[in-house]
Amino acid sequence: MTVTQATTVANLRDLGGTPLTGGRTVRAGLVLRSGQLDRLDLEADRAVAALGLRTVVDFRTDIERGEHPDRIPAGARLLIADALADKINADSSGGADTPGKIPAAQLKEMLSDPVVAEEHLGGGKVQALFASVYRSLVSSASAQAAYRLLLTELADPQAGPLLFHCTAGKDRTGWGATVILSLLGADDETLMSEYLSVNPAVRIAFAPMIEGFTAAGGDPDIALALIGVFPSYLEAALDEVNTRYGSMETYVREGLGISDATVEALRARLIA
Repeated sequence: MTVTQATTVANLRDLGGTPLTGGRTVRAGLVLRSGQLDRLDLEADRAVAALGLRTVVDFRTDIERGEHPDRIPAGARLLIADALADKINADSSGGADTPGKIPAAQLKEMLSDPVVAEEHLGGGKVQALFASVYRSLVSSASAQAAYRLLLTELADPQAGPLLFHCTAGKDRTGWGATVILSLLGADDETLMSEYLSVNPAVRIAFAPMIEGFTAAGGDPDIALALIGVFPSYLEAALDEVNTRYGSMETYVREGLGISDATVEALRARLIA
């Protein structure tokens, strides 16, 4: 896996080079992940320009896209795949500790008031909230549609270099990377390593937000639980896969509706 030293895109990583079983690796330059592209400047950021992106898959909500619209390279396609639409609608209509509040999608808002954050997210609530979000990334119809689109596009040789992202590039994007790498043959240790590897980048990107929150009296553990990723978050999604489908391949085929032919095409294209 390669970290691209971009100056206008946060947390940009090429999954190329990730080790797979049998001594194989992921082919470089075809599948990349990142945070949002609202500050993308190809003239100033030659590292990104050199990638030759042709397809961008945006997992963000309507609100996120409206507040920070992507800047897309000329000639690239932008595909919208709101992975959290069903989760937000469900939480807004009843009973959640923080109705309509999705930590992955509303970091700034959730760290704006330390008192409110403590009430809704303290005492382990933030970890429970993330577990619920990650389970929804497996089971909700909107998430299944989003990841179906991602895998279908990646299997298409006409898609060119593809980048998928959310806001911070850690949760919705992290699950997408896990699904892809699992299908390609990465082992459990590699999957977790890739998932956790974004922590330094996202903590740097959101450092001012964390500092402001803690300076106002906020609990730094809450801030870190919101900003970073932890094994328990990914484990919640993997447990949802095992409980509902028994295996990642069955989840992909039955939950996402991806055909065997598409899976084989994806492997042929991305395994070096």
